[in-house]
Amino acid sequence: MWDVVRDLFSDPLLQASGVVMLSVAAAFLAEYTINKTLVVAASKTRTPVDDAIVEIIRRPVFLSVLVYGLDLAVELVQLPVRVSNPIAAVLKTLIIFVWALAGMRVGSILLQSFSERARPRSMLQPTTLPVFDILLKTLVIAAGIYFIFLAWKIDLTAWLASAGIIGIAVGFAAKDTLANLFSGIFIIADQAYKVKDWIVLDGELRGEVTHIGLRSTRILTPDDVEITVPNAVIGNAQLLNETGGPYTRQRVRIHLSVAYGSDVDQVREVLTQCTLDAPHILTQPKPHARFRELGDSGLVFELWVWIDEPKARELVIDEMTTRVYKSLNAANIEIPYAKQDVYIRQMPARAGPTHMPAMAGPSQMPATAGPGQTPATAGPGQAPPPRSAGLDDNHDALAPHSTGDQ
Repeated sequence: MWDVVRDLFSDPLLQASGVVMLSVAAAFLAEYTINKTLVVAASKTRTPVDDAIVEIIRRPVFLSVLVYGLDLAVELVQLPVRVSNPIAAVLKTLIIFVWALAGMRVGSILLQSFSERARPRSMLQPTTLPVFDILLKTLVIAAGIYFIFLAWKIDLTAWLASAGIIGIAVGFAAKDTLANLFSGIFIIADQAYKVKDWIVLDGELRGEVTHIGLRSTRILTPDDVEITVPNAVIGNAQLLNETGGPYTRQRVRIHLSVAYGSDVDQVREVLTQCTLDAPHILTQPKPHARFRELGDSGLVFELWVWIDEPKARELVIDEMTTRVYKSLNAANIEIPYAKQDVYIRQMPARAGPTHMPAMAGPSQMPATAGPGQTPATAGPGQAPPPRSAGLDDNHDALAPHSTGDQ
């Protein structure tokens, strides 16, 4: 009797079956224990994070105990190596896959919790959460692939060498993309600007931020034109955030000049009065008129006003420039224009007479014989008057004919 029982328990198939049943029982026992201990403990806390984590790891723990029993049963059966090794690799791959999914879910929950309680200057913010979530999932997937290769007993030396070469090639080919990606991460982490902020890049491009991505930032200009700027360009540019700082207000300057001799106090009064009841202008701080310098053509003034909305800057400049011009004209204050006085220290010397062939003046022209007169003859040293074609020596052809009195 005992020999029969001993022979039955020594049977590998019966032992493997017993191990499988015990592993199933152990898996349910582990899940029951988690439900009665960890779940109850997590329900007594104020935060829902631990409840979610316990719920996520409960199923992987159950499968891990069960798969461990199956792996042990496969070893007890003593199958051929070509069969047992693939079965063991498949079971290990299943466990790695299950725990990788659980790790990504737990990591996402923890990152979400940390981002909600992060300090203002912390790199982990709700805006940077997608970046860290992607990095976490990438690391978990990479680790999972590594352990799967180990489970299948694949040599990773050649694969790692190939991956290094491919990584260098991809790095050179996608260096601009990677530069934009890392710049986007640092821009989001530093919070240099956010959506709805008005920014100025290098003193040229000005507009409202409409979208911040990992690769680029979209800016809507006052011309209602949306421009996509790579994050690498923004990271290397001088950035002026008009909406940043402790206050959203900003100062607008109106430059002007008045003629020399104008009453400075009167100019200040006129400039201050023209700001009354102007739209979009704050009453505090009060508008100010400043005498800046003695310019080339006039006295240079600046009118300072404050606005609360950056998008109204162009409207305020147009409105205040119009008011300043009309107020100065109404007060008979001259607005100068650029003018220059040229002083000549010495006149240049005149050029000497040019030797030209002598021309006969009016007094030197040969006199034409009038009625009853004979032509003049050439004097000493003078050439005789030229002849006309077809004239004889007596000049009868050009002699005027006297008609006499009728």
